[in-house]
Amino acid sequence: MDQSIPRTILATIALPYANGPIHLGHLVEAIQADIWVRFQQLRGNTCLYLSGSDAHGTAIMLSAEKQDCSPEEVITRIRQQHMTTFSGFQIHFDAFHTTHSDENRALCTTIYNALKARGDITTRSISQAFDPEKGLFLADRFIKGTCPRCKAPDQFGDNCEVCGATYSPSDLINPTSALSGATPIMKESEHVFFQLEHHRDTLEAWVTDEHLQAPVSKKLREWFNEPLRDWDISRDAPYFGFEIPDAPGKYFYVWMDAPIGYLASLEHHCQQHDDLTLDTFWNPDSTAEVYHFIGKDIIYFHALFWPAILQGAGYRLPTAVFAHGFLTINGQKMSKSRGTFITGDHYLEQLDPAFLRYYTAAKLSSQVEDIDLSGEDFLHRNNSDLVGKYINLASRNAGFITKLFNGQLADSLHDPALYQHFIDAGDTIAQHYEQREFNRCMRDIMQLADQANQYIDQYKPWTLAKDPGQHQTVQAICTQGLNLFRVLTTYLKPVLPEMAKQVETFLNCEPLNWQNREMPLLNHTIERFKPLLQRITPEAMEQLMGPNE
Repeated sequence: MDQSIPRTILATIALPYANGPIHLGHLVEAIQADIWVRFQQLRGNTCLYLSGSDAHGTAIMLSAEKQDCSPEEVITRIRQQHMTTFSGFQIHFDAFHTTHSDENRALCTTIYNALKARGDITTRSISQAFDPEKGLFLADRFIKGTCPRCKAPDQFGDNCEVCGATYSPSDLINPTSALSGATPIMKESEHVFFQLEHHRDTLEAWVTDEHLQAPVSKKLREWFNEPLRDWDISRDAPYFGFEIPDAPGKYFYVWMDAPIGYLASLEHHCQQHDDLTLDTFWNPDSTAEVYHFIGKDIIYFHALFWPAILQGAGYRLPTAVFAHGFLTINGQKMSKSRGTFITGDHYLEQLDPAFLRYYTAAKLSSQVEDIDLSGEDFLHRNNSDLVGKYINLASRNAGFITKLFNGQLADSLHDPALYQHFIDAGDTIAQHYEQREFNRCMRDIMQLADQANQYIDQYKPWTLAKDPGQHQTVQAICTQGLNLFRVLTTYLKPVLPEMAKQVETFLNCEPLNWQNREMPLLNHTIERFKPLLQRITPEAMEQLMGPNE
């Protein structure tokens, strides 16, 4: 992509639900987007990274009831916990707001009124599941049964995690209440619907490989073989959320107000930054780019319903929606009962976040495939790549520069052609980052690290250092090695931002970016090298994979 003109970009991740801790599955997505955003910033682009708490729904209402507190207290506490965990993994959001906010309430009302004004809203009576023991209508996530499309058992009432289908709770086969185990009874209730079919032409034009990964657009196009069904955007009281303006006792369905939370989070950010407005990114004429990073289980909401809502309300559509697969642990789906559910906080008690950030990058591609965290592979890859190849390159050169030359680098490179080779590799690495092919980035970077270490092995500065007459050569060789390390650090900076800061301090240099990497550090004084990372021990991996809450 042409980098002569700086780009203005907005990136989001799905809003984590404010009813439990951040786990490694959440972190795969947050790290993926964080790496991509940091790369864009490293290239000189303006790139905002937004998310927030998905704070509405029956689950939060019931959780508050169980804890004998208000829903607001629950979401305030969980939101703070989420922000702390994300920060622990060096994930930086420009704004992390909440869907339970004045901004989101105002936007939901404005968007709903716009949809109603253009004739997209209709109402009708539906037969809805009601728990006779709890005395309330059952939200989709509190009904379980067999998927009507693929017949997978134990699926939720609104969408199937196996085939991705969305449906009404009444479509489930053999439904039961997840709250009481009772068989729901059906009761009539007036509901509010969004007429998705009104936006068929817009959606058919948008659902292409330009905006979605090819397998995703191919799957979504199957929806256009028949009329698009109306989407139920309301839920009955009792419910924690925003009441629909002209429908007393009815509340916006969480999947109606949650994506609008992207706009609300941006609106909150803009209130504190005069140079930006909501229109900067969401006006139909905006030249900014908008990207949503999501899991494959919520594609339908983001690639069909959300674009239609935006179009109906007079906003632009996303530039693209990027879906990723699920995270498995040692080949198993994350599960508390199987001991494969790992929270972010538990990880941070055991290991440095750099390891998870690097491993995630090494496994992720632009595809919608699941990725597996194998304990053995996690230990080996991090110890071999990060410590053995990358960090070792600095430690084996810095000592000679400090001991023999008081930290002074030579005034010329020992092998300018090799340095230029490292610089030239940046074009391909940048292309991989842009296309979210992070696994290819890490492969190329580690191949460069291998070449740098082979260069040091070839010239053996530890042998030459024994001869005072060769000290100038040693200085040139180690200056070369440290400059190659500096270029590698630039390429790894989106993945390892805190380590890059430590390297910048060690090298006593300006913050690294894609432009200044081309000029080597020569006739320059560095600081004493301090260890950047310790190897992962088998004991630490055992603790990580052990029981956690």
